[in-house]
Amino acid sequence: MPRLDLPPPYGQMALHAGGDAFGHACAVALAEGAGTLAWSDRADRVDVAVVLEPAETLEVARQVIFSVLNATADALAVIAPPEKPIAFRWPDAILFDGGLVGGARLAWPAGCGEAEVPDWLVVGIGLRVALGDAPPGVAPPAALIEDGFEDFEVPAFIESFARHLMAALDDWSARGPASQLSQWRQRSVDAPMLEALPGLLAVPSWCDKVSGAIRA
Repeated sequence: MPRLDLPPPYGQMALHAGGDAFGHACAVALAEGAGTLAWSDRADRVDVAVVLEPAETLEVARQVIFSVLNATADALAVIAPPEKPIAFRWPDAILFDGGLVGGARLAWPAGCGEAEVPDWLVVGIGLRVALGDAPPGVAPPAALIEDGFEDFEVPAFIESFARHLMAALDDWSARGPASQLSQWRQRSVDAPMLEALPGLLAVPSWCDKVSGAIRA
C-alpha cells in the first residue's frame, strides 16, 4: 500500500480498494482521535475521511462541512481546467462544469445534543474520478478525468486536500465559522439554510448513505 506525504498532525490509515474510508474513520474515531486520516487506495474515486475533535458545540461544529467543501474545491482548483467552474449545491454536493462529481459527509456521536461538545466528528469526501461501465442508452454521469482532469492522481489529490483542510481549519480558528461559510457562498449555486443543516447532513444528498455510491 502506498503512503501519503502528510504533514503533522495527520496519521493515516490506508484501506484496500473498495474499503469504506468514512465508515472506518467513524468506527475508530474515539480510539484513534483527531488527525486520523483514512483513505481508500483506488484509482476511480477519491474516498477519504478525517477525524476531528471540535471545541465547539455540535450546533456550531457541524458547520465544519463548509471548511471541508472549501478545502476540496481549493485542491481541485489547483489542477482544474480553468474554463470550467467548480460549484457547490446545498448543502453538501460538489459540481464540476455543472455535473455532480461528489460531495462531503459528516458524522457525529449518536445521542450528542446540539448544545453539547461532541467527542469527535468525522468529515469525509467522495469524488468520482473515472467512469465505470454505464448501462446501454444511459447518459454517463460526470467524472473528473472525462471532464478535463486528464492527469488526476488520487494520492496526490488527497495530500493536497489534507493541506487545504488544515488551512481552512486554521482560518476557522482565527476568524470563526462565518469566514468559511462566506467562502462557501462564493461557489454555491444555492442559499444556505442553516436551521435545516442537522437533518440534511444526516442523509447525504450526493451519495447513497449505505453503499456510499455517488449518484449520477
